[in-house]
Amino acid sequence: MTKLSAQVKGSLNVTTPGVQIWRLEAMQMVPVPSNSFGSFFDGDCYVILAIHKTGSNLSYDIHYWIGQASSQDEQGAAAIYTTQMDDFLKGRAVQHREVQGNESETFRGYFKQGIVIRKGGVASGMKQVETNSYDIQRLLHVKGKRNVVAGEGMNLAKEIRDQERGGRSYVGVVDGENEKASPQLMEIMNHVLGQRKELKAAVADTVVESALKAALKLYHVSDSEGKVVVREIATRPLTQDLLSHEDCYILDQGGLKIYVWKGKNANAQEKKEAMNQALNFIKAKQYPPNTQVELQNDGAESAVFQQLFQKWTVPNRTTGLGKTHTVGSVAKVEQVKFDAMSMHVQPQVAAQQKMVDDGSGEVQMWRIENLELVPVDTKWLGHFFGGDCYLLLYTYLINEKQHYLLYIWQGSQASQDEITASAYQAVILDQKYNNELVQIRVPMGKEPPHLMSIFKGRMVVYQGGTSRANNVEPVPSTRLFQVRGTSANNTKAFEVPPRATSLNSNDVFILKTQSCSYLWYGKGCSGDEREMAKMVADTVSRTEKQVVVEGQEPANFWMALGGKAPYASTKRLQEENLVITPRLFECSNQTGRFQATEIPDFNQDDLEEDDVFLLDVWDQVVFFWIGKNANEDEKKAAATTVQEYLKTHPSGRDLETPIIVVKQGHEPPTFTGWFLAWDPFKWNNSKSYEDLKAELGNSGDWGQITAELTSSKPDVFNANSNLSSGPLPIFPLEQLVNKTAEELPEGVDPSRREEHLSIDDFTLALGMTPSAFSALPRWKQQNLKKEKGLF
Repeated sequence: MTKLSAQVKGSLNVTTPGVQIWRLEAMQMVPVPSNSFGSFFDGDCYVILAIHKTGSNLSYDIHYWIGQASSQDEQGAAAIYTTQMDDFLKGRAVQHREVQGNESETFRGYFKQGIVIRKGGVASGMKQVETNSYDIQRLLHVKGKRNVVAGEGMNLAKEIRDQERGGRSYVGVVDGENEKASPQLMEIMNHVLGQRKELKAAVADTVVESALKAALKLYHVSDSEGKVVVREIATRPLTQDLLSHEDCYILDQGGLKIYVWKGKNANAQEKKEAMNQALNFIKAKQYPPNTQVELQNDGAESAVFQQLFQKWTVPNRTTGLGKTHTVGSVAKVEQVKFDAMSMHVQPQVAAQQKMVDDGSGEVQMWRIENLELVPVDTKWLGHFFGGDCYLLLYTYLINEKQHYLLYIWQGSQASQDEITASAYQAVILDQKYNNELVQIRVPMGKEPPHLMSIFKGRMVVYQGGTSRANNVEPVPSTRLFQVRGTSANNTKAFEVPPRATSLNSNDVFILKTQSCSYLWYGKGCSGDEREMAKMVADTVSRTEKQVVVEGQEPANFWMALGGKAPYASTKRLQEENLVITPRLFECSNQTGRFQATEIPDFNQDDLEEDDVFLLDVWDQVVFFWIGKNANEDEKKAAATTVQEYLKTHPSGRDLETPIIVVKQGHEPPTFTGWFLAWDPFKWNNSKSYEDLKAELGNSGDWGQITAELTSSKPDVFNANSNLSSGPLPIFPLEQLVNKTAEELPEGVDPSRREEHLSIDDFTLALGMTPSAFSALPRWKQQNLKKEKGLF
């Protein structure tokens, strides 16, 4: 019988927010490594656990994903494991059935870089893609509901090139409407994919059957009469008192999604059969087999489910949903002091804190310069410039054995070549350490706690610039740094635009000018934050710091920031124990009717230019953000929709809550303050289709690549062929370089000259070891041999 194993239960992390994924292999749950998250095989089934933290409360979502080529046995096992995991969590999870091609927005939201579906599965022997393997051919279909699918496709291509292929491949772009402009690329595609017969007609992602627009309906499910009876009991508007704790219910959202609600006192058999009843309901209604299904437990309902009801109250809560927690740049972040000693006694603490140790191990750090690794001067350790990319090798001991972490930090203003080189150099460094390095890609602004702990509270991140010795860029005369952290293990100073609008009341800021430096204390910052700010301030500036308390700033302070201006500072934000959770919803009518989809763990990148978003910061205000490419119907419906949102909110919201419409590019600080490190120039530099193509870099010698791919290479030999597979004779370098075939010594294979070199001569001539050379694609090897006179 399929059963949640003791091994899975033992490794199950139920306290740390984040995502955990298992793949079904031989009917057993096998963990998927985090570097493969977002990649799924269509012949497999997966179980995904997502944990969210709101204040001190945890909520859980369990999804089981069904590949279209998976077996019925695997699908059944995935459903059973999902139920068992929910039982293990004591019924606190929301269960989701996800079918390939029709995944919920909640599910897709876990994978910001998109989802990649690959052919095959465990049964066909398919495992994870090897980074160092280049001889792989697969066709990926990129789909998206937004108008930036072309951009998404190119971003995915860049991701595969830079991360999966270690920068050792080229990307070619063929415009479907102008294939004749890329004859060599079309020749490659025809060779790999075969001649195209006829293109299928495009199917819009926004197509919705008219049947899906039906009203919301609630059904009562009961087996009290000896057989299961499903009976409609109510239509929209729904009220919470329709749900009885003794029964199970099916909520039909017009066929778009099916919810099953399980009462806490319902019959055990009814609970067990809940998912099957939902699937039977889908069949009876003749809905598509891939219709989304969610199982809701009594007392652990998701916010999305609650909002389908006109009124929803939570026991023991008298003021609606009240205050919750945020990780925004304005609202207070609840900090917990971390005792590194506990990691040695309780390994689970290390897992929860994502800390292998206290950061006191050995550190080596390099900067990418001219696409090569250059050691960083010790005086610049802990300084990260946005115009650079860095590799940081961290060595620590476990039971006297060395372990390694390799942080790949990529600045937001670094060139595409440098970003690619950082990934490539990481692969080479990993090979030097026998592939033992745990590689951690760190985009600027996403620094993990352990990386911060290495610098003991003195980490500084600059918006741009470089620490290179030959740097000629002028250093800004005025700089402003936002300080976050309460201990040496979680503190960093992050440079923000030197303007008054960058301030907020819950943090400490360092203002560095030519004449002096200021330490600005917001009214909501804590004593620990002030102490850590003093420490990191010495790293930013050696001059004496003038302490400035919010509300008592001298005139020179505002003058340095270009004048006084409004910033994120409200009475609510100054409370010491603020526990608000702002919630961001994507609002769209692309499915034929208005829908609001919540975006978990949001940041500025989630705001899409062709949609409308609702930012709910509870009793303070509700913002409605309108992207510049949002359609007219969405713009016209914005005010009406947000009013309806407040009126129907499950917590009984105050209808006098201010509603502020915000247009893209004109966001006030009261809006931007809820987003960490808001970039006011993000959309000024938005990239066109041609910009994205150019970003993919040098297209390489397509003629050479085409010739290699399309040339016939039959396995043929004759009476004079050398069938020996032994090592070739070694010759001095000068006898092989820039020589014609006739000038070569006897016994030399002209096409394999490099193999006749000693290891030292090989490395001298080609600039890399034989193993590194063999890892290159064949056409790259040929080009290098031509360049070095060995072809």
